[in-house]
Amino acid sequence: MSKKPLTSRTIAYDKLLEEFKILLKKNGEKFTIQREVILETLYNSDEHLTPEALHQLIQKENPDLKTGIATVYRTLSRLEDSNIVTSLSFGAQGKKYELGAKDHHDHMICTKCGDITEFVDEEIENRQHSIAKEHNFKMQDHSMQIYGLCQNCQN
Repeated sequence: MSKKPLTSRTIAYDKLLEEFKILLKKNGEKFTIQREVILETLYNSDEHLTPEALHQLIQKENPDLKTGIATVYRTLSRLEDSNIVTSLSFGAQGKKYELGAKDHHDHMICTKCGDITEFVDEEIENRQHSIAKEHNFKMQDHSMQIYGLCQNCQN
């Protein structure tokens, strides 16, 4: 891995990487450069990636690194189990992954092209908390996904 200037983003990544190493050790698994590259690629991506797209991106950016698709799937599964990454399910089309350490946001998902738009709406967030309180429900987390057609697919 290349040395990066020390920034809050670098510190955040280093903390995430250390958490990942501890997770692997706890589960009796080896820390490998391939697994680090999978985490780093997700960390640096602004997109929601399928395992196949992630694999292709890794191969493109690291042509000399041998990373099998099975390693990508296993690593994503381990990262998702530990909430380091989260996924959005597309039924028969599979899952798309993103880093779970991002600030909270919700998703609008195009049912035609699969495009995902992230958004934050404080009014919706406040209303969800109010509804939980009205029902004497202790909300711990939530996920909102709106399905429809993006502007491009409407045309």
